[in-house]
Amino acid sequence: MIYSELTRRYFEHAACAGAATGADWFRGEAGSRERGTWVQFDLQVPSAEHGGAVRSVRFLAFACPHVIAVCQWVAEQASGLALEARLPQNVQALRARFEVPVEKLGRLLVVEDAWGAAAGAAILRRNA
Repeated sequence: MIYSELTRRYFEHAACAGAATGADWFRGEAGSRERGTWVQFDLQVPSAEHGGAVRSVRFLAFACPHVIAVCQWVAEQASGLALEARLPQNVQALRARFEVPVEKLGRLLVVEDAWGAAAGAAILRRNA
């Protein structure tokens, strides 16, 4: 498969890859290794009195280069994003930006679901 320059750049330099833990980190995951795509996002979200927006993002992925590139881009773009927001761009826009074949759309939905799970975990804690 031929990957776009953007996909190659983000895949080869996935500086946000890795897990993070701590009191202000929230984890969400989606997909499965057995199905070929699994993604985990760890979002650092300080308390509401300190802004409550996403401060930092880490990710782990068992996935193709397209998904790893998209996860890296999302991690870089998400700083300052409100928890209630979905991904920095919708799945169709991400598919176009990274030139992801339409048959891989389901893999990008796994990215969206993992993001939603992590943001949901942070929202639950904030509202507790």
